[in-house]
Amino acid sequence: MKLIQNMINMKINVITSEELLKYAKQYNINVSKAQAEKIAAFLRGKNFDIFNDRTRSQIIREVAKISGPNTAKEINKLFIQFTR
Repeated sequence: MKLIQNMINMKINVITSEELLKYAKQYNINVSKAQAEKIAAFLRGKNFDIFNDRTRSQIIREVAKISGPNTAKEINKLFIQFTR
């Protein structure tokens, strides 16, 4: 299980805006290209652990500042799906 967690966290920490847009489309989350670039720039290289509730909450707060609360809620749902 730890291996899968590490793989998911690694993907989050190196995600590109294009990948983020692809996942957003796949999971019906409305994100503009500009928002995806800002979110990806925020996530990239930070070594976040989305399996940690406190860290995930911090990420979602920052995403809400970038893309709005509705998009942040949808991304949080996506993160929760990844962590289960």
